[in-house]
Amino acid sequence: MTVAPPDRSAATQTAPASSGRLSLFSWLLLALGTFGFAAFWVLLSLTFDRQYNWVAVLGALDIAWMLRLGGWRPGWRRAALGLAVTALIVALANWGIVAGQIGTVLGLDPMESAAKLGPNFFWNLAVLANSGLELVWLGIALIVAAVASR
Repeated sequence: MTVAPPDRSAATQTAPASSGRLSLFSWLLLALGTFGFAAFWVLLSLTFDRQYNWVAVLGALDIAWMLRLGGWRPGWRRAALGLAVTALIVALANWGIVAGQIGTVLGLDPMESAAKLGPNFFWNLAVLANSGLELVWLGIALIVAAVASR
């Protein structure tokens, strides 16, 4: 008597059960990508004394990659999260750039200056620094974030 081997076709295999919950690793990876990329952008901008808003597009791609590596499910929620985190990177980086430039003038290091920088003063300086082509790059970055993260 011979026993037939079990059928291993794709139709009979079941996917591993997933609870739909994300691990701590997923959140840590997203936080690392967010704050790490913002820090990179600030250092680049302060080193060469330019805004470099085109870097926001690279940040959007980086976050899309972090979301995929972290196991976030594809769909509109992941796209919305990628868009929101890219906007957070833009805000953090601009805060750091403004703080670094003002801190240099006042004799403060960037961390001291960032802690003393108020939202109204930041907004005024960010509006002055980001106009025209810089805003186009930020808009492109948000579009790339939504499309690449889905």
